[in-house]
Amino acid sequence: MNQVITRTNSATGADQREPTLLQVMGSVCAASFGVQSKENKTRDFKRGKPAHFIIAGLAFTVMFLVTLVTVVNLIV
Repeated sequence: MNQVITRTNSATGADQREPTLLQVMGSVCAASFGVQSKENKTRDFKRGKPAHFIIAGLAFTVMFLVTLVTVVNLIV
């Protein structure tokens, strides 16, 4: 019985890891510009947690807006 559990865990262990922070940020950046690859989108939906992508999306939006306002203020 223990061998069955070990074999099952080792077979799916690499496929079931959550995306890293860098992968989440890359997915958020790509999705915000509309260039997300199908394979990354599939990975995100299968293994990612929605909360991680929501938080990363909000952080990206805030950073984008702050950058935009800063650039406009420097130009004007």
